[in-house]
Amino acid sequence: MGDAEKHVIAAAYHIVKALEATNNLSNDMRRILADLDVHLSTMTTIGENEAEKTREIENRLRSAQENITGLHSNHSRIWNSCPAIVSKYLQSVDEVRRLIETLESFPSKRTWKQDFLDRAQCILQITMARLQDELIHILAQSKQCFKQEYILHPTCEETSVYEESIVSNEGDSLEDVSQRESSSMETEEYVMDLVHPDVVPQITSIANIMFASHYDHEFCQTFVRFWRDELAEYLTILNVEQFSVEDVLKMEWRCLNSRIRKWRRAIKNVLGIYLTSEKRLFDQVLGEHGSISSTCLVEASKASLLCLLNFGHAVAIGPHSPEWLYCLLDMYEVLASLIPDVESLFPEEGGSFIRIEFHELLRRLGDAAKVIFMEFGNHIASRTSRKPYPNGCIHPLTNYVVNYILCFVEYGDTLNLLLAEKDGENLDKGPNENVGQMTISCPVAVHLQSVTSILEAKLDVMSNLYRDSSLKHIFMMNNIHYMVDKIKNSEVGSYFGDEWIRNHIGKFQHHAMSYERSTWSSILGLLRDNEKTGKATLKERCRDFSIAFEDMYKIQTAWYVKNLELREELRISTSKTVIPAYRNFVSKITNSIGEKYIKYTEHDLETYILDLFEGSQKSLKPSRMKEVTILSSISLFPTVVFNKIM
Repeated sequence: MGDAEKHVIAAAYHIVKALEATNNLSNDMRRILADLDVHLSTMTTIGENEAEKTREIENRLRSAQENITGLHSNHSRIWNSCPAIVSKYLQSVDEVRRLIETLESFPSKRTWKQDFLDRAQCILQITMARLQDELIHILAQSKQCFKQEYILHPTCEETSVYEESIVSNEGDSLEDVSQRESSSMETEEYVMDLVHPDVVPQITSIANIMFASHYDHEFCQTFVRFWRDELAEYLTILNVEQFSVEDVLKMEWRCLNSRIRKWRRAIKNVLGIYLTSEKRLFDQVLGEHGSISSTCLVEASKASLLCLLNFGHAVAIGPHSPEWLYCLLDMYEVLASLIPDVESLFPEEGGSFIRIEFHELLRRLGDAAKVIFMEFGNHIASRTSRKPYPNGCIHPLTNYVVNYILCFVEYGDTLNLLLAEKDGENLDKGPNENVGQMTISCPVAVHLQSVTSILEAKLDVMSNLYRDSSLKHIFMMNNIHYMVDKIKNSEVGSYFGDEWIRNHIGKFQHHAMSYERSTWSSILGLLRDNEKTGKATLKERCRDFSIAFEDMYKIQTAWYVKNLELREELRISTSKTVIPAYRNFVSKITNSIGEKYIKYTEHDLETYILDLFEGSQKSLKPSRMKEVTILSSISLFPTVVFNKIM
């Protein structure tokens, strides 16, 4: 109430009192004057009370403002001061907040209300800006660096799968080719403190006062921006860069492999550790404010998560050559292992788009892997050769396919699930079903056996490029033996079964025996008995045999049988075929033509046969070599050739 109003009421009150003193007033007039007297007295009391209220508000607002201004001036960082200073500051801010609530409850016709309200809101706005600044400082000063134990590094095996082509070098073991990160399907739960635990109550106090002051949007904006930037920085630490789909599709294979390994590590760390830790912090600070915590987590993480998921989508739509399969399966398995984390991190409606993107990427990776797996046989069949592979060696295609197959043991369960999903099958075993039979009849086993059949058919076509039928059999023997040996001695053998192994052992044994017949039948034909043959003819037969043997030696020393045991077995088998026939021939003709026409002894032949299949061409010298006795310790060759493979 203004001074003018007070003067008017006082004047009116005196007039009423003067009229009441008049003697000639009627009763009705006296009643009216009495009512007016009461009303004017009430107005005077209200005015006095309102003046008291305005003085109280003025004093409270001035006191709070002085406290806040003084604390701002004397402390560059209030939360770096003692707890008493922090408490005083929060109480002063809360006093301003409560004054605003009180002022807003007054009727709007009070002329003085707006002045006080404007002053209080201005003070509150200044304190909210300071609180945002204090919040950023607290977060920046107290954030914790990730310790080594909280970073899921790839194992040494993880880096070996794709570093080179799937075709291994000679002598590579299965472990060298197919090992991968053993923990790709397992995510151990890690939670760390993103900020020092002592500052969580400080951050919470700032959140509470800002929310109570209706500055919740400003708090969340500051809080989210800080952690969004921190997550982006964490991706940089993990060597994750943002690429467009075009960038990914243009990458060289080695570069893409490296990026995929980094991606796998990053997404496991982000979802399995970082965001799990971030969710705990957000719940500690904002948990009492309903779904705000979940909303802020989504806002703080969506940019980085979409960056990771977009890279995955780009890989999923790639050219899908066979080399991509294991990359896709590794990515698929990592995502599948993180499904519980995603569901736990983003359970609310606000995070549904992240869940949808995550599951969509999982589906695309699975579909792409299925396409590559099912098309692998066609990829083999499309390979062409115009020239025979030198020396009958193991063909690079065989090496490629076999080592590719060996890696499937690591992914069998995943591929079976994907293929069963595609075909609508149920892979659950009944209680009485034979597990071994299930293994060799599962979708992966059926397809792998089909792939080896395609490879065999392709090898048979390639073998027809050789003009020498003996070398054709060496080529087929080498390649089928390599296939059987690698599959039999690895876990992937369970997808083929004993019957497949036995059948293919029989196949390479058959080619070994066919080689002997093709090579030695005509040469040993020169040694067959013929009672009517004269001395001149015997001399020609000795000469022809020596020439044929020397030609064979020159040719077949250049042929290569890589497997040492197989090479030795083949030499022994050859010796057991050739030496007895030659010994018998020599013993029968020595008395007729003498030793001078017999160029090689049986010991010479034994020694020369040991030179075969070394891959290094040699020629026999015209001079006769000293006798070299073949190792007597070699066991008798079994009736069924190469039974040691069993």
